Amino acid sequence: MTKNKSIPSVTVNYNNTGNSVKSNELGMREMQERAYEKRGEQYLLIKSPPASGKSRALMFIALDKLNNQGIKQAIIAVPEKSIGSSFADEPLTKFGFHYDWFVEPKWNLCNSPGEDGSKVKSVKSFLDCEAKVLVCTHATFRFAVERFGVDAFDNKLIAIDEFHHVSTDNDNVLGMHLKELIARDKTHIVAMTGSYFRGDANPVLMPDDEAKFDSITYTYYEQLNGYEYLKTLNIGYYFYNDAYTDEILSVLNPNEKTIIHIPNVNSRESTGLGKLKDADHIIDKLGDWQGIDPNTGFDLVKTSEGRVIKIANLVDDDSSKRPQVQMALRMPEIKTDRNHVDIIIALGMAKEGFDWIWCEHALTIGYRSSLTEIVQIIGRATRDAPNKIQARFTNLIAEVDASEEAVTDAVNDTLKAISASLLMEQVLAPRFNFTPKNAQSKPIEGVDYGEGGYDFDKENVGFNEESGQYEVEIKGLSMPKSESAQRICKEDLNEVIVAFAQDKEAIGRGLFDEELVPQELTQIRMGKIIKEKYPEIDDNDLEAIRQHAVAALNLTQKGKEALNNDDELNNRANTSLIDGIRKFTMDVRDLDVDWIDSINPFNEAYNILSKAMTENSLKAMAEVISGRKPNLSLDEARELAKRALKFKNERGRLPDIKAADPWEQRMAQGIAFLTRMKSEEKNG
Repeated sequence: MTKNKSIPSVTVNYNNTGNSVKSNELGMREMQERAYEKRGEQYLLIKSPPASGKSRALMFIALDKLNNQGIKQAIIAVPEKSIGSSFADEPLTKFGFHYDWFVEPKWNLCNSPGEDGSKVKSVKSFLDCEAKVLVCTHATFRFAVERFGVDAFDNKLIAIDEFHHVSTDNDNVLGMHLKELIARDKTHIVAMTGSYFRGDANPVLMPDDEAKFDSITYTYYEQLNGYEYLKTLNIGYYFYNDAYTDEILSVLNPNEKTIIHIPNVNSRESTGLGKLKDADHIIDKLGDWQGIDPNTGFDLVKTSEGRVIKIANLVDDDSSKRPQVQMALRMPEIKTDRNHVDIIIALGMAKEGFDWIWCEHALTIGYRSSLTEIVQIIGRATRDAPNKIQARFTNLIAEVDASEEAVTDAVNDTLKAISASLLMEQVLAPRFNFTPKNAQSKPIEGVDYGEGGYDFDKENVGFNEESGQYEVEIKGLSMPKSESAQRICKEDLNEVIVAFAQDKEAIGRGLFDEELVPQELTQIRMGKIIKEKYPEIDDNDLEAIRQHAVAALNLTQKGKEALNNDDELNNRANTSLIDGIRKFTMDVRDLDVDWIDSINPFNEAYNILSKAMTENSLKAMAEVISGRKPNLSLDEARELAKRALKFKNERGRLPDIKAADPWEQRMAQGIAFLTRMKSEEKNG
């Protein structure tokens, strides 16, 4: 393993305001109150992190629709049966609400076998009776729509939990049914997700359908900043050589409550010995096996410190073992007794919807291609619990070996892991609100602009501690005009950043192309990605979205760089990404669009890589990336020519191919490319 085994890519500290866990007079927490205010909307989309109370928010909304809005029935669809427990009976009147939440056992199809063993028949019986609430899986709901048609759900509320399972892909049946329900427009829909991006090329909803939804966005920062106990969250990736089982104790602390997700047996990180052997090796590394607890099925292991820890092995799928372990993880003690279990080892389980508030460390071995999966895994560690002051996510990754036959695959895996880390940094950061700096600019009430206060003669950066939002003035910033573009800039910049950070060409060149001109990524590549993602939006709004996305990404990355390079900040006990962003923006003389575009968004990621990986591994990655370096394409040349025209309008001349500025050179090369193409066509 490398010398530097502990290199968190980002640390975020929070203020413990308690706001996100306090309840109002109706028993609603902050996010739930915000969602309830929109209860009259026909289509609601709740974007909120794990543990923020989405399930109960749905209960409040559904009960109001059933009792006050004329909706006859509510159907809650969850991706898997275990998540159905999130919608169990709740005595809401006990905490001040007007009604209690109650699901008759026969209508909770996550537990009930259904009529004659058929859950779809039970859905039909439910639709034909006077019962109010049914809980089922996504699959059961899909089959019911196929059999009974969308009109059977008229005047019903359909709530779809973990909404990121939906997509516009024609093969996504749930997505197709949802589109049909929206087109019929006689059903109320509440969609809930902690990660409104899928990590693939398909959007969750088409723009025209999404425009019908009223969104409630509650950020990770708002959630964690409002906790009572959890104050610090670390996100890091670490590289190892040889077998991960030999080096796992470099990142695994037996004294931390940990969920370990081992790699798929077909991945390059797998030992090749099989999942059961892998789990056994981890248990063996933790200490001396003492036997099995007869009441829980947990493995008992004595560590080198002499302490006996309890390990829940969910990898072993033996029907005589795993059900007991699963049942033990559902005992009431799991929520009240910190020592009920110490470590959980899993493969495909203990991710989405799994609730273990004491978890302090989510350790994932091997890269995960799905960014949504990573967000869900991190969510396992971000629950608030008494005396739990910090949590961390670790991605343990096999270092690239130049001698590997599949070295290209290894490089791609590493790029995906870095991409995921960049995304999580963005997800965890406060929200950025950008405005252009002009003569009308003025301070915003409640925003702290630093020691000197608001300066009317320069661009200002202020921070609202309570809301966790930055207010950033940028010279030359374009603002979106259409409602769709405004919504994207306000709520969905992370989706744009996901698409950009997952682009192999962008991240590969950003990390390893020494001749790169940053604007080739921030203007040309980002612009192309946004245009493909939002083809219905006009060019002016596309440029506004691009500028906002690049500004958000680069401010976060420069803040991280300022933090990592400042010894004074790093030596302070309370340092975090917020401090880094504050320092960076204070040190900048002018914040303007052109300057922000000139920053390579992946520069700090490379600095971290260079500390975490060996020189040979870095060289192997650079060689793979350089081998796929593309030539200038016609589309890129056209985009460069557009930028050159803007340059001419601003400066009164075209870019010079001999200029000292590499970006000016690149724009001139785009013009030359098009001129040469036109000449060749003319000459046949």
